[in-house]
Amino acid sequence: MSNQMPWAFIRALVLALFVLACFSAALAQTPSPTPVNPATQPPGMQLPPATAPPGTNVTPSTPQPSPVDPTMQEPRQPNFPEVQPQPLPPLPDLTRVGVQSSNVVPLSLNDAIRKTLQNNNDIEVSRDDVRFAEQQLRALQGVYQPTFSITPQIIKNVTPQQSVLGGGGSSATTTSTTYVLSPSLTKSFATGGGTYTLSFSNQHTNTSSTFNTINPFFSSNLSLNVTQPLLRNRSIDANRHSIRVQKKRLEQTDSDFRQRTIQIISQVQAAYWNLVFALRNQQNQLDSLNVSRQNMQNIEAQISAGVKAPLDRAQVQTDIATRETNLFIATQQVSQAENTLKQLMLREPTAPEWSAQLTPTDTPAFDLSPVNLTAALDEAHKNRPELRRLTLQKDINSVDLQYYKNQTLPQVDITSTVAATGLAGSKVPCTPDPATGKTCPIVPTNLIGGYGQDLSNLFSVKTRNITAGVTISFPIHNQTAQANLAGARIQKEQLEASYRSEGQAVEMDVRNAAQAVDTAQKRVVTSRQARESAEQQLAGEQKLYEVGRSTTFLLLQRQNELTSARTSELQAQTDYNKALADLQRATAATLRVNNVVVTDPNKP
Repeated sequence: MSNQMPWAFIRALVLALFVLACFSAALAQTPSPTPVNPATQPPGMQLPPATAPPGTNVTPSTPQPSPVDPTMQEPRQPNFPEVQPQPLPPLPDLTRVGVQSSNVVPLSLNDAIRKTLQNNNDIEVSRDDVRFAEQQLRALQGVYQPTFSITPQIIKNVTPQQSVLGGGGSSATTTSTTYVLSPSLTKSFATGGGTYTLSFSNQHTNTSSTFNTINPFFSSNLSLNVTQPLLRNRSIDANRHSIRVQKKRLEQTDSDFRQRTIQIISQVQAAYWNLVFALRNQQNQLDSLNVSRQNMQNIEAQISAGVKAPLDRAQVQTDIATRETNLFIATQQVSQAENTLKQLMLREPTAPEWSAQLTPTDTPAFDLSPVNLTAALDEAHKNRPELRRLTLQKDINSVDLQYYKNQTLPQVDITSTVAATGLAGSKVPCTPDPATGKTCPIVPTNLIGGYGQDLSNLFSVKTRNITAGVTISFPIHNQTAQANLAGARIQKEQLEASYRSEGQAVEMDVRNAAQAVDTAQKRVVTSRQARESAEQQLAGEQKLYEVGRSTTFLLLQRQNELTSARTSELQAQTDYNKALADLQRATAATLRVNNVVVTDPNKP
């Protein structure tokens, strides 16, 4: 019981405070009575004026004007400032720096590609690489051309003789004069690796020796020397290795030339379509500016008629300035695209075409045919110059393996010589003396004669020389050849990995290019639909604006949306044609599609 008493007291206190708060709020919301103007009271209800108590001096107050209720004032005419019509700004100057508008050059895509093939410096550099490789191959093949040499000599000897058998006579010296003419012909053969030397030595000698039975005399020697490898250097040697490698490198330079040509043509196609887009976008921005200028004329007429406020003029002026800016940017893009194309087509920086205005004659094409990915991948893996170059590098590695393996064999060479000799001359006069017992030697008749008799004796092969032998050599352990062979095998494994990597890169490139074409096709369709919808929205907004149910801001917004939609459609069409060109590059079909024929350097 004692615990409930405090709680009851607290509740009573809270209730009393709540009632007091509600009463105070009611008093605050009770309105005070409005003072009543006695003059406005009806007759009989007017009260006498209040008087001061007796004995109080009252100073009469000056009557104050009663405040005027604003609701009781008469409305006045608004005072609008006089509006002056604004002149239409002039059209912007679209003259481009360094370009003569009077010098217009029509240009098709095929003409651009043809001029590029004729004048492009990068293509010329690649073409010269092929020509230089051809000359290097010719230089290496020159080792198998026959070598002719001739050695004319005059030899005069005065030789002392220590014996009477030397034929020196009373002077104990012999004097001889020899004229030598020795032509020779040497040739190495690619088949078998042998070397053959044919020598023909001719001498005419006049001597003072008393023991010569013929003097002067002619002597000739015709010999054939043969060196033929049996093991090392038989199937392949250093010369044949270099020639085979250079042939593959020549084909590699041809692949590099094809690859560079494909890249340049692809760049020309992209630059051409970029120029087409830039010019069409410039025209699109110019049309947009003309629409905004027409809006300015309409707004001026409406402001003059009092239908529109001058603030609407500022909106249109801002829109004109914005569209002029977009037009200037589009004009700059035209110059950039045009200069890019000129750089690819022109040969010299001083060419007069730099100041010309290029006008493309081809329009972007569009086709909804799907890309045959399987055929594109097959063509790419067969024709891509990068894969062709790696294939040729693998061929070079095979030649290296064959050569280094051959170098591990011992050197076994057959060396042989076959020679025939001839001799003829004038018989030395001799008179026998029976008194002293002097007799004259008998000289065979076939040795008496001139140079003709000498050659006759030579080709009769009655006097000849035949030599045959074998030369054998080999290094101990042959470490150099073994290391070279091991290095070539390592390079083979590297090339296999490089080929697989390049194949994957080609696969990715073709798939990305095919996807780009597919995406560009869809973008063209959707951007066309967006442009058509923007045209419908603008037409509807224009009708609402004409009946006063729309604003200048909304009309300008619809016009800008249509301009953006047209730009997007133009960009989508351009990107589709660029994607087609890139797909041709990815599949190495650029040369075939554009009818460009590259001559094989290995074919005459």
